[in-house]
Amino acid sequence: MILELADIRIQPGQNAAFEEAIQRGLQTVIHQAKGFQGYKVNRGIESTERYVLQIFWDTLEDHTVGFRESPAFAQWRAIVGPFFAAPPMVEHFELVAKSA
Repeated sequence: MILELADIRIQPGQNAAFEEAIQRGLQTVIHQAKGFQGYKVNRGIESTERYVLQIFWDTLEDHTVGFRESPAFAQWRAIVGPFFAAPPMVEHFELVAKSA
């Protein structure tokens, strides 16, 4: 399993609209992608315009090729992209240890 971690900064005052949009995009676009396993979205406490999106994929290629090179990526960005203050920082991780 691969963890995609996206550090997202949105424009001030757009929290409610962004939270609706990201949930809609995750449920209608990302959820349909091959290799998608689940997601988590967290909002910053000290920096309320900062969000951390975690998406779990079967393989790295499910995200980097299967999703990002598909028309679904443009649909996703059309939903959430207008809220971005800057392009998200995205990295991928492999699980090393886990608690019960």
